[in-house]
Amino acid sequence: MNEQKRKTKYEIDMVNGSILKKMLLFTLPLMCSSILQLLFNAADIIVVGKFAGDNALAAVGSNTALINLLVNLFVGLSVGANVLVAHYFGAKQSKELKQTVHTSILLGVYSGLILTIIGMAGARVILEMMMTPGGVLPLAVIYLRIYFLGMPAMMVYNFGSAVLRSVGDTKRPLYYLFYAGIVNVILNLLLVIVFKMSVAGVAIATVISQYISAVLVVRCLMNETGAIKLTLSELHIDMDKFMRILKIGLPAGFQGVIFALSNVVIQSAVNSFGEVVVAGNSAAANIEGFIYVSMNAVYQATLSFTGQNLGARQYKRIDQIVITGELLVIAVGAILGMSAVYFGNHLLYIYTDNPAVVSSGMDRLWVIAFTYALCGMMDVMVGGLRGIGYSILPMIVSLLGACVFRLIWLATVFQMPEFHSISVVYWSYPISWILTFLVHVICFLWARKHIKVQLA
Repeated sequence: MNEQKRKTKYEIDMVNGSILKKMLLFTLPLMCSSILQLLFNAADIIVVGKFAGDNALAAVGSNTALINLLVNLFVGLSVGANVLVAHYFGAKQSKELKQTVHTSILLGVYSGLILTIIGMAGARVILEMMMTPGGVLPLAVIYLRIYFLGMPAMMVYNFGSAVLRSVGDTKRPLYYLFYAGIVNVILNLLLVIVFKMSVAGVAIATVISQYISAVLVVRCLMNETGAIKLTLSELHIDMDKFMRILKIGLPAGFQGVIFALSNVVIQSAVNSFGEVVVAGNSAAANIEGFIYVSMNAVYQATLSFTGQNLGARQYKRIDQIVITGELLVIAVGAILGMSAVYFGNHLLYIYTDNPAVVSSGMDRLWVIAFTYALCGMMDVMVGGLRGIGYSILPMIVSLLGACVFRLIWLATVFQMPEFHSISVVYWSYPISWILTFLVHVICFLWARKHIKVQLA
């Protein structure tokens, strides 16, 4: 009885009752979890910016786009695991659910090992291709190589927390990130300020915290009961579940790679303006990260809720879930985006004491943070499509709307002398969000009708 109460405490019934209330119950802990994670990541940048200088700040910040590029493909696979677990959980298919859980965790281990090899071997070459400034390059290489030693832990945590989110549990991943993050901050201060280890210190602290969060989420799943219980001796790749995860996860991963690739191209354009602009861009992007992960929590809710309701054949609720998600993400994006601009100067001075870096950071916030709700609206539509099993459509749309459009923008508009400015680089973001959102809406309306025809 106590075990059942514990499960009920953490799980959310997504197929019955108030959609808004339950999406909020799902979203708020996940939002806090993501913000907490970014706070601890921001500690990396703040510590090196204050105690190791602007070059160290630029070295850590300039790696963000590249890390996302390499990681997003495999994080996309965890989206496939999330959707598949949600389907089987909603349909109460225990055997398939158990196989999916064990396949997912082992897939996380393999993904992390592959990323470690890629990151360690290719760090310098890729950073040079991105035109990373010479004064930043040696520190950026050190940071990246150490950081990627933590990839197995990061992937296991992502896949494990995806399993928990699929059954409505967003609270325990929050607790685990809090514990790991406290360790991260303490080690940052110790290794950078006391031992003067600069970017190597923050990278080591990050890796240790990642392994702590991974151990905690694995321990949580091992202590579960029922079909999501993890038994290490039963870890294996079930080929049917693996292929189903790939079917949903690979397009999601490629979409993430596409966005990250366009960001790498944009980072290269930013790098061409020099180290001050790179540092300002890095600090502003870190602030915007808090807005993005808050909106992404709504996307995750849309994904899990539509997935469970499809599995439970509650088709009428799917439209309501997507509409509710859009309203929530507009509110979150608008409030946080405008706040970031209004308090931008004060926030940027947390990262650096250089007025030129702050001014450069504000150039980015005025364009991207102010319009960030558009990105959230686009992502919620993607969550609705993936939740009902359509993952290739948003991948194609994102390829055209994000990557191709931004490449064309940088190759044409940005190259014109009168438009060759950092603000013009930044404007490629909101314009691509608008275009991509509109096409995603059309795709969702088509997919919804197609599902009804199939299931009639």
